[in-house]
Amino acid sequence: MHQRQKPSTPEHRSDLAANGAALSMPHNDSRSLLNFSQFVLSAGQIKPSPALKHSKITYFEVEILDMQSKKQICIVDKVPPASTILDVKHKFHKACPQWYPSRVGLQLERNGPFLKDSINIQSLAVSSIITLYFTDLGQQVGWTTFFLTEYTGPLLIYLLFYIRLSTIYDQVESRKNFRHPVVHLACFCHCLHYIRHLLETLFVHKFSEGHTPLKNMIKGCVFYWGFTSWIAYYINHPWYTPP
Repeated sequence: MHQRQKPSTPEHRSDLAANGAALSMPHNDSRSLLNFSQFVLSAGQIKPSPALKHSKITYFEVEILDMQSKKQICIVDKVPPASTILDVKHKFHKACPQWYPSRVGLQLERNGPFLKDSINIQSLAVSSIITLYFTDLGQQVGWTTFFLTEYTGPLLIYLLFYIRLSTIYDQVESRKNFRHPVVHLACFCHCLHYIRHLLETLFVHKFSEGHTPLKNMIKGCVFYWGFTSWIAYYINHPWYTPP
C-alpha cells in the first residue's frame, strides 16, 4: 500500500521557501551585476554634452539729439558696455558721414562740458537708453599740424625780410647800407627760437586731445606771422641803426 503524503506543515513550507530563496539569490545577484557592468560600459561610451554658457551682454542704445533744436539726429544701437565715446563717434560717423569723429562734440547735458573720447559709455548709463547732445565743432586740425604751421611761418617770414627781397625793400638802398652785426645776431636768435619750438613739437610734446578747431590755428597764425613781419621789417630795414 502506498502511504499518503502528509500535507506540508507551515514549518515545512517555510523551510522550502528559505531553500528556494537561497537558490534564487545567486541568480539575482549575477543578473544585477551584469546589468550594472553593462550600464558602466555604456555610460563610458557616451560623451557628455558640453554645458552651454549663456553670457548675457547688455547693449545700450545711444540717442543723439541736436543741442540747439533738441531734435533727434540718429540712434546708435547695439553699443557694447565696453565702448567709449570715441566708438560712439565712429558709429555716428557711419550714420552721418558729413560729421567725422574729430568734428563731433557730445554732451551729457545741454550746455555741459564735452565728453572726452576715453570715457566709458557704461559709466554714463542710467538705463539701456543713453541720451547725448551733439554739437558741430567745425573743421578740425591736429595739434601737431597746428604748431608746425604756427612756428614754420615766422621762421620763413623772417628769412624773407633778412635777405631783403626787392619786393619788400628798395634794392639800391639795400646794397648801399652796411648791415650791423646786431642784425645778424637777431636773425640767428630768432631762427634758433623757432627751430627749437619745431623740434619740441615733433619729438617732445605729447597731446592728450588730438584735434582743435581750424579757427584757432588761423588766429594763432595771424598773431605769430603778423608780429614776425612787423619786427622783421624794421630790424632788417636798410636804414636800421641799433639803439
